Amino acid sequence: MTATVPPAPSEEPIADPAGRVELPPGALPVDNRFVNDDLLPVPVAARRWTTYNFAALWVGMAHNIPSWLLASGLVALGMDWKQAVFTIALANVIVLAPMLLTGHAGPKYGIPFPVLARASFGLRGANLPAMIRAAVACAWFGIQTWIGGQGIFVLLGKIFGGWTEASRIGGQPWTLWLCFLLFWALELAIIYRGMEALRRFENWAAPFVLVGAFALLGWIAVKAGGFGPLLDQPSELGWGADFWPVFFPSLMGMIAFWATLSLNIPDFTRFGAGQRAQVWGQTLGLPTTMTLFALLSVFVTSGSQAVYGAAIWDPVELAAKTDNVFGLLFALVTVLVATISVNIAANVVSPAYDLANLAPKFISFRTGALITGVVGVVIMPWKLTATPELYIFTWLGLVGGLLGTVAGILIADYWLVRRTVLDLPALYAPGGPYWYAGGWNPHAVTAFLVGGVLAVGGSHSAPGKGPFPEDGLIPLLKPLADYGWAVGLATSLLLYLALMRLSGADRRGAPVD
Repeated sequence: MTATVPPAPSEEPIADPAGRVELPPGALPVDNRFVNDDLLPVPVAARRWTTYNFAALWVGMAHNIPSWLLASGLVALGMDWKQAVFTIALANVIVLAPMLLTGHAGPKYGIPFPVLARASFGLRGANLPAMIRAAVACAWFGIQTWIGGQGIFVLLGKIFGGWTEASRIGGQPWTLWLCFLLFWALELAIIYRGMEALRRFENWAAPFVLVGAFALLGWIAVKAGGFGPLLDQPSELGWGADFWPVFFPSLMGMIAFWATLSLNIPDFTRFGAGQRAQVWGQTLGLPTTMTLFALLSVFVTSGSQAVYGAAIWDPVELAAKTDNVFGLLFALVTVLVATISVNIAANVVSPAYDLANLAPKFISFRTGALITGVVGVVIMPWKLTATPELYIFTWLGLVGGLLGTVAGILIADYWLVRRTVLDLPALYAPGGPYWYAGGWNPHAVTAFLVGGVLAVGGSHSAPGKGPFPEDGLIPLLKPLADYGWAVGLATSLLLYLALMRLSGADRRGAPVD
């Protein structure tokens, strides 16, 4: 449905004592090229997510199979468990900063990420970062759904015996495809009910998944009588010259794991009861949860090494070792809840809004979610997890570089150019201060292109380990590739700020000269 209230551009937005702003009646134009109900600011009365809601959101999103496997990927690259956990913890402390900065606009204005991006990129230009974010989310949706489907397949195979020996279609048992499709349909059914349904789901999913993770730890600890030799295994890299060339690209990869959410976190914080709720909720939820989950992963895997003689990093494979039917069913439900929790929140909400922003007249939030589900299957992104090098260095490194570039522009515009002051009605009105040049801000596009090239232009792969040339796409930029997220963010932030200041843009978003 599109907004049809009569235009009254002279109406001023209303601010409450907590600094939250909402539009007065009749403040938006009839022009539905840039407006629909899903993109409109959330009314102040409906902004009621608390600190617990945001913390539960992060607990639910962080506790999933790919984040459990992050430590194993780093250990496979030669780190010991202490180095792996340190890298993951540091990355999540770093990525929390842009998360809080971009999240500020949500409780204050009630707007989603693509509408916030209109202030810097322009009403039409906002589709550039929105489509990049949507493409990344679709790929992640496919990865998570495939992993969740595999988990269900393995555990059901343990319960039903010949389940895994079914005839093959496309190189996989048809029962695996069935698990994948059923899981896919369940995810879309939940998100189709809207953001309030997601909030309720995350509230109970978070503690449930935590209980499941600690239950797995307790089970393996009892069987192992301790945590085995993995905790005593020395690093293959040490802390010297061999460590740092692996550490920095790995750190950027770990940052990139949640760099997606550092852009579209306003999609969630727009429902926040205030800044305190989103700041404390995210601070308590993200870095603590990811570090704890990395530690659980290491301890459980170490226990598996003591019991089975080999480190089993995949929690599904480890849970399948039990012959207890109740234990298998509990593990099955935990895998379902954990994967649904992260996939819907992290990988469906954002592209649903992003696609709605592309064509508000034709695409609603629900329609965008369905499109995301279809695209996430068609592009077959699960191949990206084939090796640690491909997953961490290629996929996460490339994604991190591009998303860091967008984050730099958003932060520079909202905090340094406008000092958090936005003309709320103008974010929906063509011809206003955010129209720039035909709906595009050339300064934002320039900063994005320059930052993006510097961030990912030097992308390289070891022979036979990835799609890039060994010397880098642009050999001169190869030394920057290991720091892609930081390079992209810093470059775009500084360049955008300089270009906007030189153009004389004021805090209200004056047109570019």
